[in-house]
Formats: sequence, C-alpha cells, structure tokens
Amino acid sequence: MSGKSDSAKGRVVEAAGVLSGDEELEAEGKRDQLAGKVKNKSSQAEEKVEHGIDKAKDAIESALDKTKEVLHRK
Repeated sequence: MSGKSDSAKGRVVEAAGVLSGDEELEAEGKRDQLAGKVKNKSSQAEEKVEHGIDKAKDAIESALDKTKEVLHRK
C-alpha cells in the first residue's frame, strides 16, 4: 500500500474509532496515518538521493570527457 493509501485508511479507521468509542481502533488509525507519512518521506528521500547520484554521474562523465579531449590534443 502506498503512503497516501495508508494515511487515508488511517483517517477512516481513526474516525471509526472515535465514532464507536473504540480507543484501540482510534490508535490503530493514528498508527496507519503515521506509517503513511513515513512511507511518503522515505519515498521523497529516495528520489532526492537518486537525483543526486544522477547529477554526480553526469559531472564525472563530463570531467572524463574533458580529460580525454585534453589527452588527445597532446
């Protein structure tokens, strides 16, 4: 399940717990919401790391190309 799905499910479960007076169900809903938030943040962090890696690869490839050009001129 995605982070957004977990959060939505958690809101529904929490509301059901509130309406029924079931504190355990309400707590379960809050846990589901928190799990959804954690999944979302984890996914965002993963995307940022992948972007950083791609930028580093591009910079390294560019530096290698420039070094090859200099070496071929000699």
